Amino acid sequence: MSDVEKGGFIAKVIGPKRRWREYKARVKQLPPNYRTAVEAIERYLLHFGPMTADNSASLFEDVADLFERAAADRTPIREIVGEDPVEFVEELIRNYSKGGYVDRERARLTQAIESVERAEENR
Repeated sequence: MSDVEKGGFIAKVIGPKRRWREYKARVKQLPPNYRTAVEAIERYLLHFGPMTADNSASLFEDVADLFERAAADRTPIREIVGEDPVEFVEELIRNYSKGGYVDRERARLTQAIESVERAEENR
């Protein structure tokens, strides 16, 4: 993969570099326990999160907002993520992946099956 292709891929995953750097600077300012939690969420999102720049950038920024407020209020991490951190992040992904590739493919699959069903009914 060329540097140009890598740059395009990175921008697609994390959004514009400026927004990414600003997000990373915000995370760096968090208290250690909140920073560790956000970095773990970030790792998960980079593997399984929405793959559009706008959605990803907004999602990362909103995670930073959430944890900044929680740190200011001294909210325990477990109160933020609940009993199942994976479900917490999966819910974030569901909220931010509307209109992304996966949703479009799900809609196509559903439409194709419905079309076949209608055709079978009309026989």
